[in-house]
Order: sequence, then structure tokens, then C-alpha cells
Amino acid sequence: MRYVTLWTAVPLVLAAALLTPLAWADTRPPAPPTAPRPQVPALARAWPVGVRPPVLRGWQPPPTVYGPGHRGVDLAAPAGSPVRAVAPGRVLFAGRVAGRGVVSLEVRGTDLRTTYEPVRASVRAGDEVGAGEVVGALETGAHCGTTPCVHWGLLRGGTYLDPLSLLPPWLLNGGPSRLLPPQPG
Repeated sequence: MRYVTLWTAVPLVLAAALLTPLAWADTRPPAPPTAPRPQVPALARAWPVGVRPPVLRGWQPPPTVYGPGHRGVDLAAPAGSPVRAVAPGRVLFAGRVAGRGVVSLEVRGTDLRTTYEPVRASVRAGDEVGAGEVVGALETGAHCGTTPCVHWGLLRGGTYLDPLSLLPPWLLNGGPSRLLPPQPG
């Protein structure tokens, strides 16, 4: 009798397993909602160096506060190039950190600050600067290896943001549109 019960139970168990929802299947849980990216006003009026410098390395946000990443962008420029404030603000720091020249500016009217390194500062803490005003000269350094570059950073509190987001589209994409005269023919 026991043998017959087992053979009747097996089909019932299989039928129940096939008819139940696939809760036991290896399905991924829904992704948690992502936090909205912090909005950054596109208020820059100048590039830190040059007119449209090549970006040697872009912004790569770290997965955690202390994780690996690139907390700014590296812009190619010749050593000695003037480094300019991208927006009006106040100099928070101008000095050396770990052997490199650093300038940090509080962007006027916002909770943002920009950083530039390696820079031989021509400003001092507390100075007010306008957009496009020179804050120092690009020093040679090992940040980009043998290629001179300025590392441009953007922070809100302790959170690093993409500094390119400060640039309005007309500055980021090469300038405003211009109409050309019609061509004859």
C-alpha cells in the first residue's frame, strides 16, 4: 500500500510544481529606483583652459564614496597656459596640496565649488573672480603622465559631479549656430 501511495503522490507533486507561479525560478528582483542626478546649472562662461581643449580623461563617478573613479575631467593644455575661472565666484583655497598647486572656487549664487590642479595660483583665498578671469598658470605634473593637463573638478558638498555639466551647450558643443549667406546657383 505504501508503494502505491508514493506513485500516486509523485504525479501530484509534479503537477503542483508545474502549475505554481515561477517564484522559485532564478529571476532578478526589480532594480531599486535610481536617485535623480543632481541638477547642475549650466552657468559656466569659459573653459578652464583654451577654447575647446581635448578631454584626455572624462568624469567617472566612483561606485562608493571611497571607491575608484575619476572625480573630474582632465583637459589637455600646454604647461604655463593660463587657467581661468569657468564662472564668477570667490577663491576658497589657493595653495599646495601633496606637492601640487590647487585652486578651489566657490561658484557665486550656488552651493557648488570648482577645483583646478596642478596650478601655480595667481589669486589668494578670499579674492573675488569673474568668469574667464585667470586664477593661475598650468604647472607640469604627473597627473596625466607626460602630457600636461589641468584636472578640473566640481563638488556639491562632499559629492563630486561632472564638471562638464557646468558648460552650456553652446560652449560645450563649439559655439552658437551661425547663418551663412545663401550660395548662388
